[in-house]
Amino acid sequence: MIDNLVTAAGLACFLFGLFVFFSAVLGLFRFDYVLNRMHAAAVGDSLGIFCVLIGLMLLHGWSLSAGKTLLIFVFLWLTSPVCSHLVAEMEVSTVPDLEKECEVEVR
Repeated sequence: MIDNLVTAAGLACFLFGLFVFFSAVLGLFRFDYVLNRMHAAAVGDSLGIFCVLIGLMLLHGWSLSAGKTLLIFVFLWLTSPVCSHLVAEMEVSTVPDLEKECEVEVR
């Protein structure tokens, strides 16, 4: 009985994570500006990684593989926002007409 509930929860997390990834891809194609696309990708990436890896951990059970998956999860969850921030900083510093598209905070 408990195994069926854990399997159902793992499958639900996994499928929701895939839905989030596909929504992020749709946002990448629908938005026009680079920073909007980057935001959709970053949010979808962070939430999608969380749901997919938690779902895989629940489906596989608690073992060494689940521990390795948890380490991958922590690494990706720490590095994905940093990479997105660096892409946004590069866009702000290299595009001369950025004020036409969005508000820029002067440092």
